[in-house]
Amino acid sequence: MARQMNFHKSSMINCLWGVLLGCVVLLIILMGAVPPVSRDALTHHLYVPILYLQNGGIFEIPQIKFSYYPMNLDLLYLGALYFKNDILPKFIHFSFSLATAWMIFVYLKTRINTGHALLGSLIFLSIPVIVNLSTVVYVDLGLVCFLFAALIFLFKWIEQRFKVKPLVISAVFCGLALGAKYNGLVGLFLLGLFVPFVYARYHSNGSSYVGKAIGFSLLYVFIALIIFSPWMIRNVVWTGNPIYPLYNSVFNHGDKHLEIAGDEGSGAKPRISHFLIRKKLYDESALAVALIPLRVFFQGKDNDPKYFDGRANPFLLLLPIFAFFGIRSDTPQIRAEKFLMIGFSVLFLLFACAQTVIRIRYFAPIFPPLVILAMFGIHRLEKYLADKSNFPISVRNLVIYGIIVMMLGWNANYIVERYNYVKPMDYLTGKISRDDYIQKYRPEYASMQYANHHLTNQDRILGVYLGNRGYYSEIDIVFSIHLLQNLAKTAESCADIYEGLRKRDITHLIVNHELFNFWVKDYSLHEKQMLKDFFERHLLQLFYRDGHGVYQLQQDSHNKTDF
Repeated sequence: MARQMNFHKSSMINCLWGVLLGCVVLLIILMGAVPPVSRDALTHHLYVPILYLQNGGIFEIPQIKFSYYPMNLDLLYLGALYFKNDILPKFIHFSFSLATAWMIFVYLKTRINTGHALLGSLIFLSIPVIVNLSTVVYVDLGLVCFLFAALIFLFKWIEQRFKVKPLVISAVFCGLALGAKYNGLVGLFLLGLFVPFVYARYHSNGSSYVGKAIGFSLLYVFIALIIFSPWMIRNVVWTGNPIYPLYNSVFNHGDKHLEIAGDEGSGAKPRISHFLIRKKLYDESALAVALIPLRVFFQGKDNDPKYFDGRANPFLLLLPIFAFFGIRSDTPQIRAEKFLMIGFSVLFLLFACAQTVIRIRYFAPIFPPLVILAMFGIHRLEKYLADKSNFPISVRNLVIYGIIVMMLGWNANYIVERYNYVKPMDYLTGKISRDDYIQKYRPEYASMQYANHHLTNQDRILGVYLGNRGYYSEIDIVFSIHLLQNLAKTAESCADIYEGLRKRDITHLIVNHELFNFWVKDYSLHEKQMLKDFFERHLLQLFYRDGHGVYQLQQDSHNKTDF
């Protein structure tokens, strides 16, 4: 009877996790079913593929640095864009999150039970940064999925006594991760490093284990790079650097400079230390910087680089610790998997936090292994409390379910915030149109639409302080925040600025007034005067809305343009 009651209770809990999982998926689908307005989608993940479609194939776009990045996922978006559907790419991206959740489920069901498997999938899909990524057109979830698959097949390689097939499959997934995003290079380094250590650990008594360990590692790296090679070959042909723009000074001595329309500058930029950047921008102490690998789990805010432009979950830092309590009672296979997961997570996190720009999504590949370790931690706590006869069942349940509720509550709070920010039902119910929805989040949209309807294919726009978001412009557009200042600096008259723009075939400007006026205050008196004369004599305002204006370049006009 007690066993039947426990089975019934377990089934009820599993049903609850399943229902909550379905609710999270439904909410993500709703939040994803709106027009794309996220920055990276409009600067390259949609923008570059649409330019490829317009051109009829892949071509070099020097003015868009991100066009040199690997684009496995971006090419998947081409089909949807061909049929003029820019919402479907969000669900393509989300599908990688679902695939990762499925792998977590399968793994935990095998290693623990169905309940922990469902809970692990639920926690992963509801992690704030995963929710955010699941509703936008990025590529990070592809990286997460491929690297986790590579890790899983590395486990299978150990489990199957080091047969070559699982290792090859793991390397293929690692290569696909490289083709999704350059952060995959960190994964290749770590997994390629783990292979010989794992093999040596199990064969240290053999006579030739060192050679085989190194051979397996070289095979792994070779296969991954073969999968990644199309993007390396493309970049070598275009720039001479297979991973451009990374480490360009190594591959191109003297820093090969690709000219862009904005003439942003020349020569290599000096490398500033991570500490100095955080100190200067955010007034953080050395201790605060040193604690960033811990802070990222507790602090986080969307669209705020000071707080890592995203949000994680602190329980993913705390619960994995318990996974290693009583580890000697685990099987050798599970022990190896736990150490590989924690090693991968810690090292990947440290690599990401050592960069000058820290975003929580940059180390998103650590979340699947941390979720699994968190489930092992909860399972270990359950066993520990069950073995302590002096703990009543009610107390045990209060501790375990209290932890789970707080963990899910943290995630749920973010989902509510995100839902209220996206407001998908306003668009899905027809309360506001597609144009109005986009305009609400991207105030330059109306100006671009005006240009799309009134300018011709022979025109060219200079976008000033538009954040390089060019996806919604059907007219050729280039971006620069320094070109006008650079021209004004050397100009003897406002006509020189006009001539400088015309030499670049620019016929119109779209200007973000608020940001332009904010930064122009730091210009020299000469630069201010030249630009004032230029706007009064050589620009004609055609359209203005929400702080953004469309201007036509004219040889000489006395129409006053107010800023």
